[in-house]
This record gives sequence, structure tokens and C-alpha cells, in this order.
Amino acid sequence: MNAPSAVVIGAGVGGLTAAVALGRRGWQVTVLEKAASLEPVGAGIALAPNAQRCLDTVGLGDRVRALAAWQGAGGLRTPRGRWLSRLDAADAERRFGGAVVLLHRAALVGLLAGELPPDALRTGVAAEVADPGTAGRPARVRAGTREYEADLVVGADGIDSGVRRVLFPAHPGPAYSGFTAWRAVVEVPGLDFAPHETWGRGALWGSQPLKDGRVYVYGSAVAPRHGHAPDDEKSELLRRFGDWHDPVPRLIAATEPAGILRNDISWLEEPLPAFHHGRTALIGDAAHAMTPHLAQGGNQAIEDAVVLAHHVRPAGDPAASLERYTRDRLPRTTEVVRRSRRAGRVTMLRNPVATALRDTAARAASTVAPRAALKALDGIADWSPPAGQDE
Repeated sequence: MNAPSAVVIGAGVGGLTAAVALGRRGWQVTVLEKAASLEPVGAGIALAPNAQRCLDTVGLGDRVRALAAWQGAGGLRTPRGRWLSRLDAADAERRFGGAVVLLHRAALVGLLAGELPPDALRTGVAAEVADPGTAGRPARVRAGTREYEADLVVGADGIDSGVRRVLFPAHPGPAYSGFTAWRAVVEVPGLDFAPHETWGRGALWGSQPLKDGRVYVYGSAVAPRHGHAPDDEKSELLRRFGDWHDPVPRLIAATEPAGILRNDISWLEEPLPAFHHGRTALIGDAAHAMTPHLAQGGNQAIEDAVVLAHHVRPAGDPAASLERYTRDRLPRTTEVVRRSRRAGRVTMLRNPVATALRDTAARAASTVAPRAALKALDGIADWSPPAGQDE
């Protein structure tokens, strides 16, 4: 008897995790990725304990932690350098059962892709759902002149998901958050500093060391949609953040202009009615794109992938199993999206009185309850994936 077939559209973190998890459960998986290669640049990814526990279920948690930097002592600062709050990795370990770890997104993608059979991943292939399938009819995916029949299709094709548009054509799609973001990975030998996120007026900056000595940096600022620098993005970063506390100016100065990613940040303001239709499921940004203020976008995609694989047994009815997947994931991710957006509104305040009150509240909370900043991840980072066989 042949193994049931699954086609995953999109080879980001969520899609690759789904492919690995489904393969572990006995599915024959094909991953179709429109990009010519899997070479994500300029970005790190923070994995909270919830995502690490998911990777543990597919046997990759320890390998990921071995590649990653453990986030140690650091905290929240003002642009002039004053500490608003300080945290230690031990605080997160006690509260959530593990520490947040940080690694280059390319390292995680490479590890996941390496777990797939040699012929499972096909790059340079733009795919679309021709038929989402039903309980009695397989799904169909069209890729150029080729068509795939599948017992299960996974739409992991990001915030502008074509799969989502096929499943839910009436949904309004992503909304602009009001701010843009920059990301880069910087080589600065010998630079010693405490990891930090810095909140200004309508802007923030983050500096996080990677295990190999490089530094993952990110910035965001309130800005019109589709904006761009009049010269280059490095000059734009210097204009916006060049007078902030050390080491921010030094990190920007060391950044290669070609390595800076700039993206407007959008999110799915209106939740989807479900994360599936027929034999086709959505995961990650295709299902619930969120703002980055809780650093949970990739983490929730990994959760989706593992929960999906838990529910869709090779011998079962995928259409019925996907009902359970939606029931598990839709309420949780809707809440994470909401909380992330709420955190973003606080972070990106522009009014000087409001930002002063925000900073005062952060300092006071840190004094009265030193671990108060971790409350934002209560109920999120302490989550564990389902165990055992689905019923």
C-alpha cells in the first residue's frame, strides 16, 4: 500500500517543519518553493520554549539549541541608553520551562531541509491550488505544466498566500500595520554588549548576538506604506538611529548596505473563518500573519506544523482531521495575533507624553516586579504540543 501524499506549498520555516513532521508520521511529502534557492539573508529568528518543544517532537530540538545563542542578560533601554528593565535567561527558564534561543534563519532552514528525502524539495516551482479537494476527492496542485494529486495540501506560502485566496476569496487579506522594519546580520569582531531592545518615539531598535559572533539587528519605525530611502537603507538607518546609544551607531556603520532587508509590516487583522477547506490547510503567515512585537510569527508557524501533523493520520480522513486542526489552532493564534498587535501599539507610540508615561511604567514595573516584562508571553511560551496519537 502506497503512503498517502502531501504537497507543501512554500519552503519557509513553517512549510519545512510541516514537511518534516508529516514525513515522520508516514506521509510521502513534496515541497514546492517558488524561489530559486533556499538562501534567506539578513534575518535571525528567536525560538521561544513553545517552538523548541515542537521541534523536540520531531527530534530536532537539541540540534537547534546547539546551533543557537541562548539569550542571556539584557533588557529594554531608551535611545539615550537608560535601562528601563533587565532580564536574565534564568528568569525565562523558570517561568516558561526554557530559555529563548536565537539563530540565523538560514541555519534553521538548512537544518529542516536536510531532514527531507533528496527528491522531496523542489525549488524554482511556482504552485497554486487548482482544487482543494473533498473527503471523497483528492486535492490538486498546479505547477506550470505539471499537476499534482494529493491526499493533503499545506499552504505555507506566506502573508500574500495564493492558497488562502483560493480557499477564502472573500477575506480582505493583510492590512498595513503602519510601520516598516529593517533587518540585517552584522559582523563586528570583538564588540561586547548586552542584548537589548530600545524603544523610542514611533521607533525601536534591537541588537542580539548570534552564536558565531555576528549580531542580528532589527529596527522599525512608523512610516507611510511603500516608502523607501532616497539614497540607501543604511543611510536611512543612520538618519533614524544614528544618535541612539552605543552600540547602535557602530552596528549600523558595520552593516553592508546590500545586506539590509526592508519590509513593510502587514498582518491579518480579520481572522480567517477556518484554517482549512476540503483537504487543504493553511499554516504560518498564510493563516495568521502577525506583527513581530512578541517575536512569535515563526514560533506559531512551527506550532501549526506540528499540530497539523499530529491530527492528520496517514490512515484517516484528512478532511475530518483538518476540522480538529482548525479547532486547535484558530483560537490560539487569534489570541497571539491580538496580543502582538496590542504590544506593538505600546511599542510604537509617538506622542511624547504617552512615550514618557510608557517608559515610566516600564521602569516602575521592573522595580516592583523585576520579571513583569515576561508576562507578555504567559500562556504563549509555556505552551506544549499535543502528545500521543490523535483520536
